[in-house]
Amino acid sequence: MTQTLTSSASPAASPAGPPAGPGRARRLLRAVAVVACLPYLGLKAAWIAGSHVGIPAGSVLLEHRGTMAVANGLTVLLDSCVIVLALVLTRPWGLRVPAWALAFPVWVATGLLAPIMAGYPLQLLTRAFGSDTAAAPGGGSASFLHPWVFAVVYTGFIVQGLALGALFALYARARWGHLWRGRMRDLPGRAVAAPYRAVAVVGAVLATFPLAVRLYWACGGTAGLGAGERIDGFRVLEGMHVAFLAAAVAGTLVLALRRAPRLPVTVPLASAWVCSGAAACWGGWVLLATLMPADDADRPTTPMVLTYAGQMTVGLLLASVGAHFLTRRSAATRTRP
Repeated sequence: MTQTLTSSASPAASPAGPPAGPGRARRLLRAVAVVACLPYLGLKAAWIAGSHVGIPAGSVLLEHRGTMAVANGLTVLLDSCVIVLALVLTRPWGLRVPAWALAFPVWVATGLLAPIMAGYPLQLLTRAFGSDTAAAPGGGSASFLHPWVFAVVYTGFIVQGLALGALFALYARARWGHLWRGRMRDLPGRAVAAPYRAVAVVGAVLATFPLAVRLYWACGGTAGLGAGERIDGFRVLEGMHVAFLAAAVAGTLVLALRRAPRLPVTVPLASAWVCSGAAACWGGWVLLATLMPADDADRPTTPMVLTYAGQMTVGLLLASVGAHFLTRRSAATRTRP
């Protein structure tokens, strides 16, 4: 998302650049994003130091200290990136960051935070109005964390997502807003090259597998589920992932095939950006989680792993189409008299 996604962009290269320094709103959003990271980072630091705060006796997290220390260190680095991104988006030197070096981590952060921002409130509503669990036989193991940990951590993630999303929207509008002005009918005939149009179609076809499986689970099906999937709000969360996948496919196809001529370009582009990230990054994160120690009852089954892998693959394919669209749009904007 820049004058070219493969090179750095200076403020002078853009039709309009962000202000030299952050305004009051940006400073406030930056502070909120940083403060929202502290509870999670504090908990992770305590666990790495050997504390058991928030971890009940008998939790599987206490059985593999070395592995969990490495995993906690990785997640500390990931959440620390939110602080770095908040600084990049609000400091003058952030304008000199190459677009690809900013767009990729923001896309990953979007993909990891968006399902939490949508899913955790849905889980709370489910608990408030009735049980919603997968009816897999056998039941899962005891909770590996106290409930208050989820409340603290997920609330922090939601605040991080809102603050970081607002900062990026302000930054992107000022630096690259010319790339998505107008409606779909205003785009040139070849806004997306033929190979990437084919990638969009292939991604849409491949999406039918994870879409069908997760829709089946959302509707109450249990085939292919492990016993550990008996969690509150399971079906509504599966429905949420179906919605993310479907929106990623729809947004990308609209961009690639130039459908819906009256639609503002921002709508399919935002859908493709957020939802391809949710599909790819959350699918990849869950796959990574399968490598972590767990009771046999809590391990994902082969159909679950294949579904997550398919979701991740589809998300990456669709994201490549969106990146190509922005790169091509940027080149057309630069060469336009």
